Amino acid sequence: MKITNSIPCLFAVLRLTCANPQITGNVKRQASQLLDSYDFVIAGAGTSGLTVADRLTEAFPDKTVLVVEYGEIENARGVFDPPTIVWGGSSNSASGWLLNSTPSPELNNATALVMAGKVVGGSSAINGQFFDRGSRFDYDSWDRLQSGSPDARKKNIDWSWDGIYPFFKKSVTFTPPPEAVARKYNYTWDTSAFDNVTPIHASLPPFLWGDHFVGRDAWEEMGIQRSQECANGDKEGLCWIPISGHPVTARRSYSGIGHYADVVADRPNYHLLVKHQVARVVYPEGDTKSGPPLVELRPLAGDPSFNISVKNEVVLSAGVFGTPAILQRSGIGPAAFLESVDIPVVLDLPGVGSNLHDHSGPRVTWNYTKPLPFYPLPSDMLNATFAAEAAAGFNQTPAQGPYTLAMSNSAIWISLPNITADYATIVDTIRAQAQSPDAAALHLPPAYNTDPTLIAGYQAQLEQLAALYANPRSPSLESTFSTGTSPGALLLHPLSRGTARLNATHPFEPPVLDYRSASNPVDMALHVAHTRYLRRMTATDALRGLGAVEVGPGEAAAADEELLEAYVRRSTVQSYMHPCCTAAMLPLDKGGVVGSDLKVHGAVGLRVVDMSMMPILPAAHLSATAYAVGEKAAHIIIEQWTEQGEE
Repeated sequence: MKITNSIPCLFAVLRLTCANPQITGNVKRQASQLLDSYDFVIAGAGTSGLTVADRLTEAFPDKTVLVVEYGEIENARGVFDPPTIVWGGSSNSASGWLLNSTPSPELNNATALVMAGKVVGGSSAINGQFFDRGSRFDYDSWDRLQSGSPDARKKNIDWSWDGIYPFFKKSVTFTPPPEAVARKYNYTWDTSAFDNVTPIHASLPPFLWGDHFVGRDAWEEMGIQRSQECANGDKEGLCWIPISGHPVTARRSYSGIGHYADVVADRPNYHLLVKHQVARVVYPEGDTKSGPPLVELRPLAGDPSFNISVKNEVVLSAGVFGTPAILQRSGIGPAAFLESVDIPVVLDLPGVGSNLHDHSGPRVTWNYTKPLPFYPLPSDMLNATFAAEAAAGFNQTPAQGPYTLAMSNSAIWISLPNITADYATIVDTIRAQAQSPDAAALHLPPAYNTDPTLIAGYQAQLEQLAALYANPRSPSLESTFSTGTSPGALLLHPLSRGTARLNATHPFEPPVLDYRSASNPVDMALHVAHTRYLRRMTATDALRGLGAVEVGPGEAAAADEELLEAYVRRSTVQSYMHPCCTAAMLPLDKGGVVGSDLKVHGAVGLRVVDMSMMPILPAAHLSATAYAVGEKAAHIIIEQWTEQGEE
């Protein structure tokens, strides 16, 4: 495969200073620059939205596509880009929403801190670049949640692993590392998991911190098996994970480049409107059976709002928080809530803004009591000479040094049967909740009690979660390790559910997030089991040889169930930045918002394509899944409109 090094020009594109007038011409900033109507309007220029826009404008050169983005076109700073010298030291205030949830009572009233992209490219422009896929069992559960729906059977749309895997493969180009790098780190991969046809790049970095193998050695001592490749649906074990970066320059590869700047120059049917917000979709006279709706756009500069008419359909890709907010502003959502904030109900869909959940978990921490025989370590970045060399290395071709790693590229995924002998008790508890509407509703947000379809949908989710937790090949726990002394114990399939509700005082700002973390007590049992398991790292020769002394939870807390639970409650990170599922793909009688074709139930000409459509979280960070969902959604849309054009 030929690798092109076009990143410097692409950065110029993102600054809108490239000489090609078509590129700058396709970027719109005010109403006067727009057409009177478009065939497709996409709300949100994020990971999935730009993927869909790319595919539609390519497949239908005679159809016009408008993408509306709240943010700007810019080279957004990631969490570890020069000149940043410590992780998380960069500021994304202009490029991302930094949101706090309401307090979670079960976690000592702590709040969840979560970031979402506010830039062309969405969260793929600012995330940690960890580019993994979930387990095949995760996506199989999605499909089973659709299996009882006549809609799914009629349309024959398969959301199982076999149904989405081709789109995972299509969505990324993976370049193996140079032979010397592969030998140095014992990297493994399987190129058959990638099609290499898309300008979204992934690669294995040429740099690891000096203590990286402490974590991997400890995990192997614990009996965790290495996996050659974890992108093929089989994810139990110790994995190498690609970074979403260009294989030569190591610059971030994201949708703003791979699905916009790389392709927009020769697409006259593609318009990108920045610094505007989709305020709502408008069905004349409230008739949602006659669509597509109008799109009301709100300029951020304070100019009057205006409408755009749409010929084919509207695609909401505004993200887990933005999409339910648009729907709720449009009068599409839970009727009781809409009435409480004086929004006329256009379509009662209780699932809009429900089903919010995220990966969460505490950390296991230790200190070393002996000098570390490793170089380099992140602390070396505090040395001005080393930091300057690191920045210079990143600007070489090919790029070298710490900045090529991003956050991490190594982790374990372990199933509950391989974590605790008590897994059957936990699974039985989940199944008992699934079999009783009263038991299922007991720990849900109060709003669920006003609609039996939400409870029925949650029961269906619980059935799938019980099956996942009983499966010795389906991961329950994730822990990443790149360097340091505090790996997290991520709960991959939480049972607790929260809400995203429109901010009645500031309706055009992000919604109010109520995470309700650990409100279902099964989550606490899982957190405790995961913490006990991950503590085993500190008993390995790999760590003891360095004089590792456990700090959290510590031996005293681990020996007392109440103390251990108290540690989990005060130390759990409520969001690992993977929120999901607020416009879930579930049948209407299960509280769903969209069907298997991603069309909003009961709303003609309106579709959702972002991570809000997931019914339950996969065992993965979400960037790769967002691309695959975008690719699959584009395929569904193109197939539909191609068939209609042939009739």
